[in-house]
Amino acid sequence: MYDFQDLRMTPFSWEVRLLLLMGVTLVLGGTALHKFKKSQNRTVSSPVVFCHSALLCLWGAYCFSSLSIFWGWILFSLACCISLAYSTSQEMLPVDGRAVLITGGDSGIGHALSKYLDELGFTVFVGVLNENGPGAEALKKGCSKRTSVFQMDITDTTQIKEVQTQIAEKVQHTGLWAVINNAGVLGTPGDGELLHMKIYRQCMDVNFFGAVEVTKAFLPLIRKSRGRFVNMSSMAGAIPMELLAAYSSSKAALTMFSGVMRLELKKWGIKVALIHPAGFKTNIGGTSETWAKQEKDILENMSPDVLEVYGRDYFQSTTRSFRQILNESPTDFSPLFTDILHSILCKNPSALYTAGIFSYLWICIISYFPVSVFDYLAGKIFRSNTMPKALT
Repeated sequence: MYDFQDLRMTPFSWEVRLLLLMGVTLVLGGTALHKFKKSQNRTVSSPVVFCHSALLCLWGAYCFSSLSIFWGWILFSLACCISLAYSTSQEMLPVDGRAVLITGGDSGIGHALSKYLDELGFTVFVGVLNENGPGAEALKKGCSKRTSVFQMDITDTTQIKEVQTQIAEKVQHTGLWAVINNAGVLGTPGDGELLHMKIYRQCMDVNFFGAVEVTKAFLPLIRKSRGRFVNMSSMAGAIPMELLAAYSSSKAALTMFSGVMRLELKKWGIKVALIHPAGFKTNIGGTSETWAKQEKDILENMSPDVLEVYGRDYFQSTTRSFRQILNESPTDFSPLFTDILHSILCKNPSALYTAGIFSYLWICIISYFPVSVFDYLAGKIFRSNTMPKALT
């Protein structure tokens, strides 16, 4: 316990010293809470701010009720200093017309994100697969003059270089602040043995090699602004998911690439953030006609032996089950956009964002639990009830 005799030997009475300690504590605690709320109010919901404030207050109450005045003040002040340091690192930078490049803006997340950032006041450059398509035309008509749409197939080196040259001319004075590698393809879902190699190559070309080439092409512009790269991976890039051997492999490659680049580009002041979203309803799987064409293509190119083992009904049943999961996914992109905005504007963005329902939970399960636990849960939730012909 604190010896109050020591307080009597000071020029101030112990009551004055106590009031002084309490005053300093209140100032530190109030500053920490105010700074946290001010730095987070654009990206974090009010319940998060409330929980942070409540925990800090509860910690202070515990310190002063269970410890001596001296140690209670020391520990609570330390908590306030840590909170101040964290909130300072989480400060949000102003938009100020910062320029960002988004790939894959024809539809889905990239299309909606382009509109969202345009509304917030960003200068938005959007790469699309078809500059004359309905998605590109909607962006040209619906967005402000700050948004520019470019023809950019990220598997085409020539188109990437042409867009890089055009953007470099436009951002001579403001600089390019962020590149969001969003473009991606799902490929045809199905057991890994059933997918022919062109599906694996397509997923790697778009989801991995395309993102790598865009990153390399725009690195000089990002280096000038000391900006950041935001790479859109997937929950399937962190955990194994049945029927997604091609897609998951390409996203896992992008995940590792992002981690390596985060380490290598740190010396340049460039930050790299990785997004692992859960399932959101987009048209990444294509239309019903597209699925039917893909199924027909796989079945026609499947060897007779493999087709005999699996059966036509099994393949069609599993793909339809997966389509149903996609159609039942959430349509609200706001949790994802909150994380993306934080990765773009936060003074010290996180290395990994897990947007959407259960995304972080699945990563925790596969990271901290025995593999058998993950396999059991994944089998219960994701596995189709249909079995290959040879096993029935």
